[in-house]
Amino acid sequence: MNISLEKQPKCLAELKAEVPADLANKERQSVLKAFIREARIPGFRPGKAPKSIIEKHHGEAINNELEERLINAAIQEAIKKHDDLKIINIKTPENVTHAADGTFSFNAGLVLSPEFSLPEYKGLEIEVPKAEITDEIIDQNLDQLRQRFADYSDVEDRAIEEGDLVVIDYTSTIDGKPLDEVAGEQAKTLAANEGYWIRIEEEAFFPGFTDALIGAKPGEEKEISVTLPNDFPLAEIREKDALFHVSVKQIKHETLPELDDEFAEKINPGKTLEDLKTLIRDDLERRQKSQLEEYKVQAVIAKLVESVEFELPEEILQAETQGQADQIVQEASQSGASDDEMTDQQDEIKEEATARATTNLKSNFLLQEIADAEKLQITNQELMQRLTLMAKQAKEPTKKYIKQLQRNGQINNVRQNMILAKAVDLLVDNASITEIEPTEDENAQ
Repeated sequence: MNISLEKQPKCLAELKAEVPADLANKERQSVLKAFIREARIPGFRPGKAPKSIIEKHHGEAINNELEERLINAAIQEAIKKHDDLKIINIKTPENVTHAADGTFSFNAGLVLSPEFSLPEYKGLEIEVPKAEITDEIIDQNLDQLRQRFADYSDVEDRAIEEGDLVVIDYTSTIDGKPLDEVAGEQAKTLAANEGYWIRIEEEAFFPGFTDALIGAKPGEEKEISVTLPNDFPLAEIREKDALFHVSVKQIKHETLPELDDEFAEKINPGKTLEDLKTLIRDDLERRQKSQLEEYKVQAVIAKLVESVEFELPEEILQAETQGQADQIVQEASQSGASDDEMTDQQDEIKEEATARATTNLKSNFLLQEIADAEKLQITNQELMQRLTLMAKQAKEPTKKYIKQLQRNGQINNVRQNMILAKAVDLLVDNASITEIEPTEDENAQ
């Protein structure tokens, strides 16, 4: 069998195969014998019909089976001959030819796994926010609980002051048009609202809005002009001037419950204040630990991906990019973005989708190579435990769930994902980790 393979850019290769006439004919006789055994021809007992009759009735099927066998045999021969290549996909064969002398030949495009030298992956240096639950954080959480159980009474003898809670009605316009007429249905709540509670502090609502309410009394009306920020979710009205017509309904006095054992009992029956603090600390530590582990995973993968450059298979990258773009659009739609907004942001969506897809594919190829180098495996017991958990999460009987995965050919995908997860764990366990002071955003979490 004459096999040649020519590598091409972007993880492609061209396979050319030629099967000698004697081998092709031998395989044809094997196919023909199988058809003679199985074929049902009127007037003949099974297995007794002449070859000529079988070829007349099933000629096309015989040729198809023969071609499939010869092509598979040639590809397997190519894989043995070029065992250093990792073939991801085999394209539909082309130039399939049966020569007059019986020689069979074809070409097939191959998609190959990227070639790269595995970088040093143990001891990756990453920085993670310092994990610490301070008394201040505990107090902040207690204050949030107190606000949930606060009592509110009307204030009638004074004007609005900084820090007050105020109930207002409002409508808004841009260039004299109702805001929802300008920006669509998704701006409806911003266009008009009744009984809206707002705390008089700078970061509430839009810059300058609450300042304009200071000094007003219940029953008064105010016209407040604000410039919508340049990162406002609705692109149609970013950086536009909006005019709010505000009617002050009430000023509310907030009375927080005392921070004592009675309050703790109300939150969690049978618990003291110290018990409640302990419960809050334990919960925060669990959440922080989970966030920290996720942070480490993202950090080591990012460090690994940036440590080496290599080409990615173009077709696979395109498919992954499209999948990421679909996901971004779905996320934006769920967050309230309109079709027009997403159309306006097509370039940004494509750029983000390409970046995500590139990172995902590079990390997968690298992690697979690490798993091979470390000979990472998943035992049948580990696989069964994982499948049992997946069935429980899906609220399906375990046996039924596993059979469904088997029918869909997904068991191997589950095993492969588990192997990659082990590779990630290896990276994290061997990383060189430096703790840094968390940012304000990280503290807020």
